[in-house]
Amino acid sequence: MNRTIYRCKRLPVVVGARQIAVTTADDWTRRWMGRLGLLIALLAAILFSSGAMVRAGELATPSADIEDRHDLAFQAAVARSASAVVRIETVGGLERVNEVLFGTGPTTGLIVDPRGYIVSSAFNFSNKPTSILVRMPDGGRKPAQLVATDFNRMIVLLKIDVDKPLPVAETVAEKDIRVGQWALAVGRTFDSDKPNVSVGVVSALGRIWGKAIQTDAKISPNNYGGPLLDIRGRVMGVLVPLSPQAASEVAGVEWYDSGIGFAVPIESILQSLPRLIKGEDLKPGLAGINLGGNLYIGDAVLGPVQANSPAAEAGLKAGDKVVEIDGRPVSRAADVKMAISRRYAGDKISLVVDRKGERISASIVLVDKLEPFQHAFLGLLPMRDGSRDGTAVRFVFPDSPAAKAGLKAGDVVLAADGKPLKGANELREELGARKLGSKVELQVRREGRNLDLTAELAAIPDHLPADDFPTARKPRNVPDGRPAVGKIAMRVPEVAGETAAYVPESYDPDAAYGVIFWIHGAGGLDEQQLFERWQPICDRYDLMIVAPKSADPQRWTPMDLNLIGKLCEQLAETYNVSSARFAVCGYREGSAMAWSAAQRLNDRIRAAILIEGLPMGPSPEVDPLHRFAALIVSAGKPGQNRQVEQVLSALRSRKIPATSWSLGEQSRALTDDDCRLLARWIDSLDRI
Repeated sequence: MNRTIYRCKRLPVVVGARQIAVTTADDWTRRWMGRLGLLIALLAAILFSSGAMVRAGELATPSADIEDRHDLAFQAAVARSASAVVRIETVGGLERVNEVLFGTGPTTGLIVDPRGYIVSSAFNFSNKPTSILVRMPDGGRKPAQLVATDFNRMIVLLKIDVDKPLPVAETVAEKDIRVGQWALAVGRTFDSDKPNVSVGVVSALGRIWGKAIQTDAKISPNNYGGPLLDIRGRVMGVLVPLSPQAASEVAGVEWYDSGIGFAVPIESILQSLPRLIKGEDLKPGLAGINLGGNLYIGDAVLGPVQANSPAAEAGLKAGDKVVEIDGRPVSRAADVKMAISRRYAGDKISLVVDRKGERISASIVLVDKLEPFQHAFLGLLPMRDGSRDGTAVRFVFPDSPAAKAGLKAGDVVLAADGKPLKGANELREELGARKLGSKVELQVRREGRNLDLTAELAAIPDHLPADDFPTARKPRNVPDGRPAVGKIAMRVPEVAGETAAYVPESYDPDAAYGVIFWIHGAGGLDEQQLFERWQPICDRYDLMIVAPKSADPQRWTPMDLNLIGKLCEQLAETYNVSSARFAVCGYREGSAMAWSAAQRLNDRIRAAILIEGLPMGPSPEVDPLHRFAALIVSAGKPGQNRQVEQVLSALRSRKIPATSWSLGEQSRALTDDDCRLLARWIDSLDRI
């Protein structure tokens, strides 16, 4: 799972070399039509300036001549900004940040103010170096101080002392950047006298939720922090690794040199520069809202609003439809996410929402931190019979709020606080954003009569009841036309890797099934042993087991995450899978991959089981729509495994339900009873 970034071992890209990513036919046509138009304009300008007289029939130019003119244009563009591009050398610091191992080597920066202010990528400093040196284009070295960090766009500001004003490159407004135009990614790492350059085009605008320009020019640690130039040598943006799914300083670095690279528009950097110069760290703005449904095609309808958040304090509620932000109309959920993602903590936004036909205005001041969200617990397990007539109670946890309120197995919860709820998912979502200690009035049907019960919500317990749970659904004759059941092979055409899976023979499309991804340890997967052990357990607990195989049997790599993500999508499209009981289990060396999958796929995976392994990196984000729980299985003497205790404490401080279970004093292989306990823990994840 570890990735090592060696900045000094990358080969320079020759000026004028063109990197062409594999694209669709439409992208190819659009890209080359854009290049052709720019080429014609450039050629015409050159001919006109030289006084050349071109007669009809004499426009044909040999391809070698066109290549030469390209190279001259690229070199001229780089030369125009080269004096503002500096080489940055760091000393000391951490060897590892999350799963990324840092090598040594220079990086790049861009002068943005004549007084000695330089911007660079936050990735270049995420290992917390002890000292920073800036090598100027003339060869002189100067010590630098890190002034401030923009944690939203992952940009840092450095300061060096100067005795004369420094050169600053010309910039271009974001509105003047076009998809298909030439893009030159510039760094100064291999030779301090000459910038290294990679050439491509602008392939998209408004990426990473409106914060970045996308280019197919090769981007890597060699040019992180350097400028992305247009054909005129003007700075369009500053090159950084970014990811739409994560926001850490190393997020997106796994895409380097892949044909997908990002640059933060220079216009937005210059807008925030005065605050950075004052030493003010800028952080992403948070509102505390969740958007339900499809972000790209769905309406901007709010899901649960986090308690004690700016949105809750502004009076926003689940079900509100956002129709306007800062005076601009909103047509889809992605518009809301983009508008907020671009802002900083302390920024103010104005919203207009539609609430049952009434337009309501709200003003929100974004914050940099929301208190860790803790899901409230009523204390019941629902039946999984597919009913939409309320929530049938399968099991009531002892000493839970539900038990104290008088709920019993067999009851049907019809409504909460007078709001009718059609099924378990609606009840879970309704209670999901409520505060611990808040009271809820439940309307319950019991043996043909209706009851009103009051429960005071509590925290989710860290342990399971001693007794097994009752059956989750009544068996019935399964219909014809089901997807494949039994032991099956799953294949993802666009991702290499083999995957075996087991779907219970009794699979009922009307019931939601749990999923466990089994991430094997070093040595590969003993497929026969795994399925012999898990088949009866899957049948008993309405559970599917999916066992991907790493490309290298001895280790997992970041590319294997793509396989797991695609398998998640494939399962959800083919089978009725439970959004609440989707777990990943890492066995020994597979634990690091399991935790990474939980982080990257937190919109799907709801739990992680680590068997004789510990979390690597931060925990997945938890909010009203995204539940998460962890089970740590380890060996050792009771009370003497300090690492496990520290991990549990850290998870619980994030309000994540975290359970530990001991294999005994010595490490050993899992038994049938052990696997049944794991399945039983997964069986409890759809608790309400």
